[in-house]
Amino acid sequence: MPFYHRLGEMPRKKHTTFYKSDGKLHKEELISTKGFADIYTNMYHLHSPVETLAIKELAVAPDLLWADAPLMNTHFNTDKLSRDGDFLSSRICYLHNNNTKFYAAKPTENANYFYKNAYGHEYIFIHHGTGVLKSQYGNLPFSDGDQLIIPHGTIYQLDFDSFENVKMIVIESSTPFEFPKHYRNEVGQFEEHAPYEERDFNLPEYAKATNEKGEFRLLIKANNRTFDYTLTHHPFDVVGWDGYLYPYSLNIKDFNPKAGRIHLPPPVHLAFVTSNFVICNFVPRAFDWHENAIPAPYFHSNVDSAEVLYYVEGDFMSRKGVSQGSVTLHPLGIPHGPQPGKTEASVGKKWADEYAVMLDTFGQFYPTLEVKKCMDEDYFKSWLGG
Repeated sequence: MPFYHRLGEMPRKKHTTFYKSDGKLHKEELISTKGFADIYTNMYHLHSPVETLAIKELAVAPDLLWADAPLMNTHFNTDKLSRDGDFLSSRICYLHNNNTKFYAAKPTENANYFYKNAYGHEYIFIHHGTGVLKSQYGNLPFSDGDQLIIPHGTIYQLDFDSFENVKMIVIESSTPFEFPKHYRNEVGQFEEHAPYEERDFNLPEYAKATNEKGEFRLLIKANNRTFDYTLTHHPFDVVGWDGYLYPYSLNIKDFNPKAGRIHLPPPVHLAFVTSNFVICNFVPRAFDWHENAIPAPYFHSNVDSAEVLYYVEGDFMSRKGVSQGSVTLHPLGIPHGPQPGKTEASVGKKWADEYAVMLDTFGQFYPTLEVKKCMDEDYFKSWLGG
């Protein structure tokens, strides 16, 4: 995060005595990134964060690699599949490579355990649903359209208020979600041209430390392996913290779009960047105002990136046959663009009324066997007849 945040109680100076009411010291924990060279947070616990009663490894999930998947433009609908479970166990992995995974989930229950992704940072888009992200940093309420950024190493739960029409997508990254550097000035403040401002971001709210001893279950994901830890105390025992590292959210409807005299390419929709991909937010916006403008995007061959578009709601002006929950994968190496009639139909239009999340990888992105279960097998033919 580009700005400092603090909650709860802490000593005036770091790494100094901070006593509990029983005369014993609080346990200070430094959560740092890139060693000691990047953003960090100092956290004060009632109990030692290291205390663990038992550790066991859970069975490895079956490999879902679609080894002989054809290289082709692909459309599949994530609303056609579901798996009962909580915010973690209900996830279905559709796309992946060595550093990125794309999931969709329709949770049907809340978890009775805690979760930490040790190696992966998580982006969670709440398509439908309300609730609270609970973590050692405090509480972060969420609702439709919220994009939750959860740094790796965060112990958390997603508690939903109800499970009627709940839907979310998850993008897991081996590197942090950050803001494009050209949006920020030299001290990290968003510049006036950025598509969002500090006021748009929701930060954790204070939650009283939970002082409970006993046995508490924590699942820790480490790439494709998962470990089941039994802790000696409730992990949300933090009385205070401060720093730049914490979960936060941005609602897609708070993203400010940009428009141009002629068609502007997807980088104007940038929301978050990582070392391996970018995430863009497509929102309602004015179309181009050149007298001969073609609002629909031109045909495009991106020889270095795979483009994934998750359709949220609205009228998707360059694509037909898609709906809420649809995903299109346009892999690197082959062209994609508007389907027949969509270019001509866009001429003279003044407004785009669509919400979508785009993931552009810096390298190939592979479908899993789950894609075969919900794909439109004739999607690649949808450009015929033009």
